[in-house]
Amino acid sequence: MPSKRAGEKATEPTFEESYARLTEVVGKLEAGEGTLTERTALFEEGVRLAGLCSEHLDSIEKKVEILLRAGAKDEERVPFEEDDED
Repeated sequence: MPSKRAGEKATEPTFEESYARLTEVVGKLEAGEGTLTERTALFEEGVRLAGLCSEHLDSIEKKVEILLRAGAKDEERVPFEEDDED
């Protein structure tokens, strides 16, 4: 993660950075190595990273919906939703 200087706020990691670290954390947890304390700390980090990834995806979804609405006429607005046509 980026370091912060005195008086500066730390920048939030990108989705890609968060996801890469989350994948690494999951791999370590699946390996089952380390003490219970170490694994608990990894689990906590994983929960935090999963939340960050979710926030990034929610933000992107909102941006896509805004772009779709801006490009469509008022009567043709399409909300961003998954199709469940299976």
